[in-house]
Formats: sequence, structure tokens, C-alpha cells
Amino acid sequence: MTLIKIIFWVAVFIIFYTYLGYGILLYMLVKIKEIFIKPIKFELPEDELMPDVTIFITAYNEEKVIDEKMRNCLALNYPANKLHIAWVTDGSNDHSNELLQTKWKDKATVLFQPERQGKAAAMIRGIKLIKTPIVVFTDANAMINSDAVRHIILAFQDSHVGCVAGEKRVISQTKDGAAAGGEGLYWKYESFLKKFDARLYSVVGAAGELFAVRRDLFPEVRPDTLIDDFVISLRIAMNNHTTAYCTDAYTIERGSADMCEEQKRKVRITAGGLQAIWRLRPLLNPFRYGTLSFQYVSHRVLRWSVTPFFLFALLPLNIIILFMSSSPVYITIFVLQCLFYLLGLWGYYLSSKKIRNKLLYIPYYFLFMNVNVFKGIGYLSKKKKNAVWEKVKRA
Repeated sequence: MTLIKIIFWVAVFIIFYTYLGYGILLYMLVKIKEIFIKPIKFELPEDELMPDVTIFITAYNEEKVIDEKMRNCLALNYPANKLHIAWVTDGSNDHSNELLQTKWKDKATVLFQPERQGKAAAMIRGIKLIKTPIVVFTDANAMINSDAVRHIILAFQDSHVGCVAGEKRVISQTKDGAAAGGEGLYWKYESFLKKFDARLYSVVGAAGELFAVRRDLFPEVRPDTLIDDFVISLRIAMNNHTTAYCTDAYTIERGSADMCEEQKRKVRITAGGLQAIWRLRPLLNPFRYGTLSFQYVSHRVLRWSVTPFFLFALLPLNIIILFMSSSPVYITIFVLQCLFYLLGLWGYYLSSKKIRNKLLYIPYYFLFMNVNVFKGIGYLSKKKKNAVWEKVKRA
């Protein structure tokens, strides 16, 4: 009985710390740090001193968004003679290449090979042909705000910064908003954590919708890497550079079309997270990486490894304890758990009927994310040495 109670309270602590406690602790640590160390403010250089920048887009069969993306890139508020656009369209068999090489032939460089090997492989191949000192990676369906590149360059004025992560903003345009709404709420909380991670030391992983690196710091990554953006930014951080977070450089994109499409994305990300935990094993050593290791474990590793197991073990453990003890504490926790699961199921039901309810997105999406950790384990075991994944349909 004592052992079960110990496991139960360890599970409660890990779950609370992973999803709320770390955010609270992070906020406190940043406030304490900034009492003694004030953030340094940098100034943007004059236009003639701005570095050359390449907007680097990896795309697979994206003919529907190419025109919009090109207009978005060309409208960026950055010296035109210093802004270059490169598309890597490996494996595309729609009209992407024809469109880029005809309508946009004087505005963009197209790097294409018939074989599709996945996004990481395309990035590795393409980066070798890029000569500009700064490379801004972005997705074809993610639209960038006009001043984004200027804000990214401002962040790079700190010589210690090797990577800059932009902010991802998700909009919902569908009646069934559980996918986009849940994803949007998730990214709002993620943005909070990333902002304070950066203020403490470094962002723990950039999002592929928008991030930039110093070309000479682009690390070696394996072609079968599932979440290339995450691994690239962390490998840069492991080499004594930090990843800054720039809320003034952001992308706007539509959320997943529905929860089935969102599941594809979550499963792949979870599988990639588990893959990254194994490949970035040295980062688990706090004696070597200090604060970065603490942030990495707290913000990422727990979510993708032990916490989902503790989460779904908590209810059966609670039931076992209630058979042996009628303590009001355990009864209260049991009731709260049952209520949370019921709200999640209700959210699932409303989503299946395409009825919007933002309040119920929270328990539903939370449980949905954690269930997909287990599916991610299966996905990873099947997709070894293969980084090609099915595109997610957007709303």
C-alpha cells in the first residue's frame, strides 16, 4: 500500500510539473535572474549593412500555395537586393516546379531532384548550395509577417545567438474547431514557455514554420530525422550558442482540417521527439549542459516519455488506493480525474458532431496529445530510417 501511494504521488508531481509546474518555476527563475542581469538591447543596422538572407522553403506538392507564398516573401520589408528565395521541391510530381520555373523564374532558385527522401534530407542537400550568412527556414503554407526578417536580424546582433525561433500563430476557419482551436491554445502556451525559456537561457527547439540559423553553424543531422527543426536548433545550442525567441517574427497558418489530420501531425512529432531524445542523449547530462539540460528535460523530454504513462496510470492507481483507504484527499482527486475524462469525452463527442466549444477543447486536446504519444511509439518503430511522412490537410 505504501509503495502504491508513493508511485501515485510521484505521478501527481510529474504530471503537475510537466504541464504547469515548470511554467511557474520558469517564470520565477526568469524574474529572479533579471533582477541581477538586465537584458541587453541591440540595434538594427542600416539597410546597406544588413546581411544577405535566404528564405529557404522545402516543399512537396505545394502548387496550391506557391503563388501566395511567393507574394508573401516578396512583400517582406527587407532590402530587395539582399533577400534571396530558394525552394527545394524534391519528389514533387504536381506542377510546383513548372510554376516556380516559369512564373517565378527570376525571383526564386529551385533545387529539385526526382527522389523524395524527406524534409531533413532536402534541407541537408539544399543548405550546401546556400551562400548567404543567414538562412531563414519556413514552410510553404506558413505566411510570414512583413517585418519578420528585420526582427530576426535584430536578434542575431547578439553574437551568442546561433538560431532564432519565430512564433507560430494558428487560426481556425472551420466549423469543427477542435483541431485548430486545440492546436491554437497549445501554441499560445508554448509561446509563453518559449519566451521565458529564451529569457532564462535558450529556446528548447524551434518550430519549422519559421526559424533562422547562421549558415556556418548549420549542424550535421541525419537524413531520416523526423523533426529536423527541433534537432537542428538544439544541436546549435549544444555547440555553445543559444536559440532566441522572436515574437515579432511570426507565421500565420490554418490549423489542421480535423482531428484525424491533427493526429497525423501529433503522432509524427511525438515519434520525432522520441527519436531526438535517443539521438541527443548527451543533452540529458546536466553536468555538461547545465541550464540547457534542465530546460530540455523539463520542457520536452518529460512530455514525450514518462509523463503520459504516469497520466494514464493515475486513475487505476487512485482506484486501487480507494479500495484500501477512504481518505477525502484520494476521493477528491478521483472525482476530479473522472470529471476531467468526462469533459474530454464530451469534447470528443461535440467535435464529432462539429459543434464548437472552446472550453472543452482543453481536456479533449490534452488527452488527445497524450494518447498520441503511444501511437508515436508505434509510428517510430515502423518508420525506422524513413523520414517521409504524409502531408497534413489544413483547414
